[in-house]
Amino acid sequence: MKRRKFVTLIGGAALAWPFAVRAQQTIAGVGFLGAGTAETTAPLLEALKQGLRENGLVEGKDYVLELRWAEGNYKRFPAFAHELVDQGARVIIVTTIAAARAAQRTTSIIPIIMASLNDPVGNGLVANLARPGGNTTGMATLNQDVTPKLVEFLHTFLPNATTIAVFFNPANPSNLTYLDSVRVRAAPLGIAVHDFVASTLNEINAAFGAMAARRPDALLVVPDAAILDLGARIAALALQHRIPVVSVDADLTRAGGLISYGLSRRETYQRSAYFVKKVLDGVKPADLPVEQPMRILMSVNLKTAKALDIDMPLAILLRADEVIE
Repeated sequence: MKRRKFVTLIGGAALAWPFAVRAQQTIAGVGFLGAGTAETTAPLLEALKQGLRENGLVEGKDYVLELRWAEGNYKRFPAFAHELVDQGARVIIVTTIAAARAAQRTTSIIPIIMASLNDPVGNGLVANLARPGGNTTGMATLNQDVTPKLVEFLHTFLPNATTIAVFFNPANPSNLTYLDSVRVRAAPLGIAVHDFVASTLNEINAAFGAMAARRPDALLVVPDAAILDLGARIAALALQHRIPVVSVDADLTRAGGLISYGLSRRETYQRSAYFVKKVLDGVKPADLPVEQPMRILMSVNLKTAKALDIDMPLAILLRADEVIE
């Protein structure tokens, strides 16, 4: 794979400088291992940059981002991680478990910052939240707790549902655990679960084609960065097929999904900038406790509910933090 240089803008001209040269200019190279694409991750990347600005870091002056996009193919992360290390990155931001593992296997020295990762303790990325150890810290999710609750909310507004489709990514080890938790929660409610691999646009299109024959009552999206980054496409196809979607991501609900219950990924990406600032200032990642989101939000799209002829229970509407009309 051809090695790419970090790019910064000076006087309107784009200059590709090796990290060693930029180090003399005190510009920190910040690597970013993205699960999706530049287009699908744009809102989250802007949230990260906002957080960096709030922490006093100016792009092009204090740091320069080097972006790598897996486009749903997590096998690309090891090569990307090696590129960033070889070019002298001072910190690497990771967006999914596979990216974190690739970075950890490549370096035990360069700080690795989690932007929003599922259960980093259970997946062996850190020793514990309070004392992560090693060179990895950052933001964890609460998806292991909230994902099974999506089944309960679904049963509340679709009490007669008997089958649900579930999108998951087998390359994400947390997704297999979450899929099991969904099955366990659905079984006592008499709901059958049909799972579909859906981490790329082609897989999502194929999944909706296969779902047409099964005619599920709803679609539950298991949290994975690559899948959630494609939330707008999932929402559009679900509306086309008249399938209500539940997920942990409010952005998916705003795009046309029915209901979400979970953290704000934009907030976790924004908060991850705090960790970038700390490690650039010389604080060891092992001394920075891993943080979890302070709040869980529920979003309901009434416009979608009306389009699908679903009467949303008052109890859910009263509980919602955001109602989209």
